[in-house]
Amino acid sequence: MQSLLDPAILFFVFGVLAGALKSNLEVPPAISKFLSLYLLMALGMKGGFALSQTPFSAQLFASLGAALLMAFVVPALGYQVLRRHVAGFDAAAIAAAYGSVSAVTFVTATQVMEAQGITAPGHMTVAMVLMESPAIVMAVLLASLLRHGNAARPAGAGAAAALPMRRVLHEAFTDGTHLLLLGSLAVGYLGGEAGKAMMQPFTGDLFKGMLAFFLLDMGLLVARHFQAARLQSPVLIAYAVLGPLLHAALALGLAVLLALPVADTALLMVLSASASYIVVPAVLRHAIPEANPSLYFGLSLGITFPMNILLGIPLYVQVAQWVRG
Repeated sequence: MQSLLDPAILFFVFGVLAGALKSNLEVPPAISKFLSLYLLMALGMKGGFALSQTPFSAQLFASLGAALLMAFVVPALGYQVLRRHVAGFDAAAIAAAYGSVSAVTFVTATQVMEAQGITAPGHMTVAMVLMESPAIVMAVLLASLLRHGNAARPAGAGAAAALPMRRVLHEAFTDGTHLLLLGSLAVGYLGGEAGKAMMQPFTGDLFKGMLAFFLLDMGLLVARHFQAARLQSPVLIAYAVLGPLLHAALALGLAVLLALPVADTALLMVLSASASYIVVPAVLRHAIPEANPSLYFGLSLGITFPMNILLGIPLYVQVAQWVRG
């Protein structure tokens, strides 16, 4: 309950309410873009600073290995479930969205944990980076197989849909947000403790306020897309709600198997339960144009994101403490 009273979370709720009331409150697109870039830069640097003080160990590699495994398991399971209920291209796209991760959900989780006295380890920022792209690549490969096997498609449809794998990989790995996160992580790692002290006003003092402002904007955005999400089939809505819980449970089981500490376990659950609504839609709109964007974007942003922010994160952190504490 205490996490729901966090000012950043309350600003998210306020944004949802303002949007539901059809208020003309809005954050200009340029400022919204700046806030997202700031959060990624600050998150990357904070992770790099912490990583520079973290010795390489078997535990570190176990956490990163678990994250990478979940990055393949989640979209694979999602596709197997979804293809029974929606078209193959839509199943691949939705699976990619849920197999990738949400940086904002991760940032919010680190703030909730720090408020409870749990330090977020820097290597979990690396884990987040590792988990962003595998699902996209898997979805594009699945879409390519579907196109190849669809002998009945209209003439010329394949030419519009096909996109060279080289270009897809380039977009997935050099997307601006992904690249900024990687670069900031490297800068923080190289800067070390001295760099952390110099950047404290930027990455520390401003961070909470900027996150609150960004979550206000996200609340307004969720309110605008919630109606579209509600109109989806009951099966897809159930997947958007229950899928993340199942993914978090799988991550918990893997964390117990590998004896990961509380912080790593909680963040692995958060990452596995989150869904991308920025990087994946940006890449898939070109890579899988046959898929319906309202499905993978509406479900991840309209249902899963608010569920994780309001209920999921406190639940995952609490369960991680119960099981691994």
